Amino acid sequence: MKIILTHEVSGLGAAGDVVDVKDGYARNYLIPRNFAIRWTKGGEKDVEQIRRARKIHEIQTIEQANSVKAQLEGVKVRLAVRSGDAGRLFGSVTPADIASAIKAAGGPEVDKRRIELGSAIKTLGAHVTSVRLHPEVAAKVNIEVVAA
Repeated sequence: MKIILTHEVSGLGAAGDVVDVKDGYARNYLIPRNFAIRWTKGGEKDVEQIRRARKIHEIQTIEQANSVKAQLEGVKVRLAVRSGDAGRLFGSVTPADIASAIKAAGGPEVDKRRIELGSAIKTLGAHVTSVRLHPEVAAKVNIEVVAA
């Protein structure tokens, strides 16, 4: 099935790209979550609008990405969450939680879709996540999860 991506999907492409994927992947995952729309001849006109919007919001150069990376790596992020007695969390820490904690700590605003968690954060302590700023630049952010 041919689709137009409306958001960046890691391993597939960026917003505005026209890609071919399996029918089930498009119908069951990408389209319901508004990551993509079906490709049509009329929809081809939307591709340019999506690409223009992406250029406005995206970090343009590697120099900009490196300056944001320096800001992110210099920020101490503390995230207070509810936890049990053994240090296990009630639930887990989401990329949206991390993005808001970075902003609250005085760091730059980060899109939650650019935060990559290796595995779910379900315990108290220090954790490291990666923020993909540019196709060639990723920042490592140290997060300290503490009990609320």
